[in-house]
Amino acid sequence: MKQFEKKNIHLFCEDMYEGISRMDDDTFDLIIVDPPYGASSRNSWTYDTANHLKGFGGDWKLTSEMWDLLSQNDSFSSTYRWLSELKRVVKLEGSIWIHSTYHNSGFVNVCCQLLGLEIINEVVWYKRNSFPNLSGRRLTASHETILWVHKGGEKNRKYIFNYESAKSFSSPTDNMKEGGKQMRTVWDIPNNKSKEELKYGTHPTQKPLRISERILLVSGVHGGKLLVPFAGSGSEMVSGYQYGMDVYGFEIDENYFHIAEQRLQNVCQQKETDLFR
Repeated sequence: MKQFEKKNIHLFCEDMYEGISRMDDDTFDLIIVDPPYGASSRNSWTYDTANHLKGFGGDWKLTSEMWDLLSQNDSFSSTYRWLSELKRVVKLEGSIWIHSTYHNSGFVNVCCQLLGLEIINEVVWYKRNSFPNLSGRRLTASHETILWVHKGGEKNRKYIFNYESAKSFSSPTDNMKEGGKQMRTVWDIPNNKSKEELKYGTHPTQKPLRISERILLVSGVHGGKLLVPFAGSGSEMVSGYQYGMDVYGFEIDENYFHIAEQRLQNVCQQKETDLFR
């Protein structure tokens, strides 16, 4: 198994189910999940004209990646499986943030309720510069959903919320957030990435660092532990390390593992350089 471990960074080229099975209960203060729709990596899934998702206009292909092609029932089962694992390893006062689109947000919501994971907020990430709909047959998709959940239940709402930090935060690119006002559930964050974020390669569903930085602002714990079960190109791990958390991530695809590894090595070097200035 390939891995990259340095200081507070622990990145493994491994199936997340195998990796998390070695971890103790109630370990992580924060978990950020950007799941592939085919999260169960032990099967070879296909999706063609014989498999339709009702209501989505026929065949649906978000990307051409095999791990992203999954039938409806398999997607539900997979979502339930990884959420069960994450519920076990997150602390009572911790949080899980889950990215989704209209293709899988319903599965995520229902699985959270079945597992007793309480939804704190549903955040709408508004992408002002979203890619246009080229077919002209439907509305331009301009948002994604992020669920903020915890496992405490009604009598144990001990989850960490950095209220004052969230309230005082302001951003020149977010028309929905002014400093000194409570943070809303609509985040106006452009989807474009900087050259530094794309320096070592890209991932088809890579999020800008500003998204994970906002999540950390709300739920991050300085000196705590962050888990990124589907690390992709490493954006959430980069943000977590820069925030001051001990970060753990799993990525089964070697190409994306190497991209994440290079990005994490780079931020380590930058921090070391800053210490000696």
